[in-house]
Amino acid sequence: MRLRETRALLGLLVWTVFGSSECLQTVVRSDKGSEVKVSTELPLDQCAVCTVSGVNDTETSCQSSLTLVPEQEVKLLFNCSQPVEQSYTVTVTRTIECTKDACSPATVETQAILTEFSRSFIWELKAPEKTVVSLNILGDGLKETSQPCTDGFQYLVATSKTDSKSPTRYCRGGSVTLLDLPSGAVVSLTVQPKAQVEPVFQASAGPLKGRTMVVSVDPGTIAVVSRDPGGPECEVCTVDGSAPSCSPTEKTLTNVDKLSLKFSCPKPQEMYRVKMDKKIECTQTSCTPAAGDVDPSLFVDFKRSITWDIKVPERTVISLDFPGAGLKENTGAESCKDGFQYSVTTTKGDGSVKEKSFCRGGAVSHLDLLGATTVTVQVPKEGDVEQKVFSVKAKPRGSRMVSVTPDPKTLIIISRVSDEPDCSVCVGKAPEQKCYPKEMRITEPRNTSVEFTCPQPQEVFRVEINREIDCTERSCSGNIVQAESSLFPDFNRTFTWDMKVVATRAFQLDFPETGMRQIPKEEACPDGHTYTLVTYKRGVTTVGTFCKGGPVTTILARYKGRVSLEVAGDTKLDPVDFKLSVGPETSMIAIIKVNLPRGVSDTDFLAANYPADFPDDQQMQWDFTVPGMHNYTVRFLDHTAPECLSKEVKVEYKKEDKKVTTLTLTDAQPAQRQGNFNMVLRNCETNTTLQGLTLNYRVSVMRSGHPVLCTVDLTGRRESLQLEKVGSDPFCEMSIGSKVEEKINVAAGTKASLSFLDCPSEEVRLTASEVIGCKNVSSCPSIPLSLPKLVSCLPMPLHSFTWHIDVPQDGTVDLVSPKGSFQQSLPGQECTRPALLNVAERDGVSLGDFCSPGIIKKIQASTNVSVTLTATAKDISQLKGHFMNVSFSQEIPETFIYRVSPKPNSPTLLATPNWPQGMKPFSTMSWIVTLPSQYEAHVQFVNVSQPKCLERHTAMTVKMLGYEEEIMSRREDETAEDKLLVPQSFYLNMSNCIPEEGHFAAAAKIVLQKKTNLLAILLGISGALFLLLLVLAVVCIVTKKKKQERQNKESSIYIGKGNIFRPSDKHFTKNRSDNESHVYDSIDETMIYGHLLGDTSYADSMQDHFNGTPVDSYQTFTGPSDGQLPVIKEPETDQYKTFLDPSESFLPSRPRTPIAREDSLGFQDSRMVDNELYTFKSTGDMNTIRLSAVDLESEPSILEDSL
Repeated sequence: MRLRETRALLGLLVWTVFGSSECLQTVVRSDKGSEVKVSTELPLDQCAVCTVSGVNDTETSCQSSLTLVPEQEVKLLFNCSQPVEQSYTVTVTRTIECTKDACSPATVETQAILTEFSRSFIWELKAPEKTVVSLNILGDGLKETSQPCTDGFQYLVATSKTDSKSPTRYCRGGSVTLLDLPSGAVVSLTVQPKAQVEPVFQASAGPLKGRTMVVSVDPGTIAVVSRDPGGPECEVCTVDGSAPSCSPTEKTLTNVDKLSLKFSCPKPQEMYRVKMDKKIECTQTSCTPAAGDVDPSLFVDFKRSITWDIKVPERTVISLDFPGAGLKENTGAESCKDGFQYSVTTTKGDGSVKEKSFCRGGAVSHLDLLGATTVTVQVPKEGDVEQKVFSVKAKPRGSRMVSVTPDPKTLIIISRVSDEPDCSVCVGKAPEQKCYPKEMRITEPRNTSVEFTCPQPQEVFRVEINREIDCTERSCSGNIVQAESSLFPDFNRTFTWDMKVVATRAFQLDFPETGMRQIPKEEACPDGHTYTLVTYKRGVTTVGTFCKGGPVTTILARYKGRVSLEVAGDTKLDPVDFKLSVGPETSMIAIIKVNLPRGVSDTDFLAANYPADFPDDQQMQWDFTVPGMHNYTVRFLDHTAPECLSKEVKVEYKKEDKKVTTLTLTDAQPAQRQGNFNMVLRNCETNTTLQGLTLNYRVSVMRSGHPVLCTVDLTGRRESLQLEKVGSDPFCEMSIGSKVEEKINVAAGTKASLSFLDCPSEEVRLTASEVIGCKNVSSCPSIPLSLPKLVSCLPMPLHSFTWHIDVPQDGTVDLVSPKGSFQQSLPGQECTRPALLNVAERDGVSLGDFCSPGIIKKIQASTNVSVTLTATAKDISQLKGHFMNVSFSQEIPETFIYRVSPKPNSPTLLATPNWPQGMKPFSTMSWIVTLPSQYEAHVQFVNVSQPKCLERHTAMTVKMLGYEEEIMSRREDETAEDKLLVPQSFYLNMSNCIPEEGHFAAAAKIVLQKKTNLLAILLGISGALFLLLLVLAVVCIVTKKKKQERQNKESSIYIGKGNIFRPSDKHFTKNRSDNESHVYDSIDETMIYGHLLGDTSYADSMQDHFNGTPVDSYQTFTGPSDGQLPVIKEPETDQYKTFLDPSESFLPSRPRTPIAREDSLGFQDSRMVDNELYTFKSTGDMNTIRLSAVDLESEPSILEDSL
C-alpha cells in the first residue's frame, strides 16, 4: 500500500508514528541506464522508505518498496523499528548491450549508492544471435562453490532468466577468470553493507563458438540428445555429407559410425542431456545380449540416462547380477549421493507396475524377476560407468518348493493377499498336480510338497497355521505354544489356537513374568508379534489386542475362543510361552488380571470390541493388583453411552472385604486410592441401530508418599552409622535432611533426621562403627568389645559392626577371645559359629576371619587394625555378650604375632595375613607355637606362593624357643622343606620383600605326635649291658676257680697281704687265651652279694618280685650281645650357619632355654655314691651335689616378653 501525504499536519503525524524508531535521511541520484530499487520485507507499520519533498521537507511519501528514477535526485528517509542496516536491501539492475564484436559498457562498474545497506548488482546480457558475451573477471579470479562466501561478496550466474536450473554460485579467490555467456544470461553480485566494490568485469563480444563431437552408436542403441526448449539457445547438427541436419532442441542417433555432431554453443553439456535406450530379447533359456553393456566414453561429459528394455516370455524368470560392490535399495525419495541412480521396473501380467530404486554400494548383487523388466541407470556428468552394468540370465519360471509336515490336529491355510494373476500354489506332481490360484488347505499330518509358480510367493500369499486344543472339564492337553517353527519363515504368518471348554466355564491363559500390554487393534507390536483374543459366545467378540511386555498376567474368557499371533515375514518366531488351563465358571465375557507396576505409570485399557460396540447385556471384569505404598487413579479417556432398552450401564468397583461401589460413565471415578480392586463394566440391552457402549480408560499409579522417618541421635556417643543402597529397586529413596542420597554417614557425636520411602529392608545395608584408641601404653585399660544399643526406629537390621582400633606410638594391640582362644576360618577348618570376626589393617588388607574357641590364644599387631563383627543371621544385634578383649602392650618387632597352642587330637592350619592374596610388602609375621609336654610337631608347608623380589628377600624361618640355632631358614630363591619335625615349642617367622611380580603367601599344617625319650632309652640299654658284662666276668672267674679246685684237690691259703701266688706255683701254666679259668659253671649269688643284702634300706627299695626265694645259680650265659652302642656325633663348629648372628639381624634374639640343675654335668645326685653298684640308696627326693668348684650363675628366668 502506498501512503501519500501533502499536508504539513499529516507529515508531523508520520514523524510521531516513527518517533521511537531508527531513521536515516540521505539524498541519492541513480545513474543513467540503472534501475535502483529499495525495499524492505517488514510490514509498513514497522519499516518504510519515504521520499521527502515540499517546502521545508514537509511532504513525505512512504512505502515498502521504492524504485528510483534514473538521473533524478531524491531525498530518502528510512524509518524502521529495527536496525536500518539489516532491514533494507538495494537492488541495482543494468543491462549490458553487446553487438557482434563489442559491449557497452566495456568496463562493468558498480554505482556507490546507498552503501549503508546490503546491495545486489544485477547485469542482464543482450547480444545478437550466435554471439557470445565474454566477461573477463577483474582482480582475483572466482571459484565455484555451493556455500555462502565468507568475505561477503557472492556471485550468481544463470544462463537465462527462465532457466529452471539453480544458478551457479561463485566466490572470490579462485582460478575462474573468464565467463562465456549467451545472450539473456544474468550475472549478479551481492555485497554486505558499507562494502567498497571495485570495477567487476571487462565485457566483450564475439561470434558464438560451438563444439563438435564424433560419436558412434551401435544398432542396438537409440541415443536421444535433447535439451529444455525454454533454456538458452543451442542448436545441434549432424554432418553426414555436404548438408548438415540441424535441430534446435533434439537429435536421435542410432547405428552411426564416427558421426560428427555439432553444437552451436561452447558447453552443450550444460544444456543437453542424453537418453540411451537398449533392448534385450530373452527366451526361456537365454538372453541376447547376455549383459547390459554400454560404451563408457559415449557422451561421458553429459548427464546420461541408460535404459535396457528386457522382453521376457511367459513363465520365464530372469536373473540380474550386478558386479562390483553391489546395490543398496533406496526406500525413500532421496537421490543417491554419488549421482548414480538405479531403478528396476517390472510389469506384471495384469499390467500393474512395480518399481524399486537402488544406489551403489550395498549388499544387493542379485535379483530374480518375473515378467517384462526395465533397468535404468542415471549417470551424472563425468560419471565413470563400467562397460558391463549387469549380466542377465533367463530360465523357465521354476516353482518354489516348500516341504511341509503339519503337527497332528493342525490346519495350514495358504491364501492369496495380492492380485498377481500368474502365481498359484500347487500340490502333487504332474500330471496329477493340482493348483489353487486363491487358497489351499493342508490337513494331513504328513510330509507334503507345496509348489509356488512364482519365485517370490511371500509377496503373494500369507500362511495361517491353525491348531485345535482339546480341553476336558478340568484340563487342556499340553502347552499350546511351540518354542520355534520353521514353517514358511519368510511369509506373513498367522498362528491361531482354537480353544473350547464347557459352556459355563472359562479357559485361562497365564502369561510369563514379562506380561502383556493391551493396544488398539489397528496398531501392530514393535517386535512384529501381535496377539489377539476373540470369543464366540453369542457372536464374535474381540477381547483385546496385546503385545509382549506389560502388566496383564492372566486372561479368562468364556466357553470358546481363539488366540491369534500375527508375525511379519522374515521375522524370527519368538512367541510368548503362555499356559492354557480350564478356569472357573463365570458369567463374564472375559476377566483380565493386572499386576500394576511399582513407581509412576499410566496403563491404558480397552473394553471388548473397542472402538466398536461392547456386546449387548454382557459384562467384563478387570482384577487389579496394586503394589504396596502406591495410590491408583482411574480416568475414562474415551467412552460412548448407548440407548438402553432395559437395565443400565454400570461401572462397579469392589475392594477386598468391602461392599460394591456402583458408578455411571459420567461419575467421578476412584482417585488416589490404595489396595487391590476389581472393576466390572456392565452393559444394558441397547438399541443396536444407534451408537453402542465403548470405553477406553487409564489407570495411573503413583507412590503414596508415606516415608519411614527416623531421628538418629549420636550425641555423646562414639558410634557412627553408615547406610548404603545395595538393591536394584529404583523406587527406593533414602534421604538425610530431605536430600536424597545413595550413601548416608551419621558421624559420632551428631544428630540426623533420616527418611526411607519405599525401601524394603533388603534394599538398604546398615553398618555401624566405633573408634577405640589409647595414647599411653602404660595407662591403657583392657576394653571388651560388645555391641552397643542402637536406635530402634531404623527399618533395616544391623548388618555389621566395626571397631577401629588405634594403636599408641611404640605400642601393640593385643586381641584375646573371652572364651580363651580364636579359630581362623581357613579351607578345611571353616568357622561355623554364629559370630564371625574379621580382623583387618586400617587400609583394608584383611588378616582373616576368626571365631571362638580355637587354638590361637592371642593376636598381637603393631599397626592400626579394624575388627568387624558379622553373623550368619541377617541381624547381628541378636548376638549377646563380649566378642573380644582389647588391650595394649609394648611394641613388638613384627607386624603381627599369633600365639598358638595346637591340640594333639586335630591338625592345625596356619596362614599368612590376607591369605591367599599375599602379605603386604615389608611386613613380618610370627607364630609362637607352644607344644604340650611330651609332644613334638610335624610341620608341613601345604601351600607357599613366592614372588619375584625387587628389593630384599622373603624369609621363612623356624627356630625353637630358647635356641639360637635355626631349624629352617629359606628365601624366595631357595627351595624350602615341605615337611619339618620340631621337637619342642618353636616360633615360625614370615617376612616379605618388595615384590616385583607375584605375592608372598604361605600356609602350614601342624600335627602333634607324642615323642619317645631316646636319651633315657639309650642310657638304660648302656647300663644294662654294663651290668651284664660285670656279672659275666664274675661268673667266669668263680667257675674257673672251682674247676681248678676239683682238678688239683689242693687247698688255698689266705694271705692277707702281698702276692697270693708263690713263685714256685705252676697252677696256671696256660695263658689266659688257652685255658678255661674264666668259664664258670655256676655262681653262688649269696656268696657274691650277700654282704649287700643285709642293708634293709636297700632291700626295701627293691620291687616285690626281687623279694622272693633266691635261686642258687645263674642260667648259662650265651655270650655278649652283637648290638652296637649308638654313636653320638659331635656338631662341627666350623659349619656354615644360615642364621645371622643376633647382633647382625634386624630381629631381636630369642632367649635360649635354660638347663635344669639335675641335667647339668656339674651336679650329681648324692643318692648314687654310697654303694658299690652305683645305685640309688633310697627313694627320697633328689639331692644334688656340686662336682665343680666353680661358682655357677643363678638359673635365669624365662619372661613372656622375651618371647
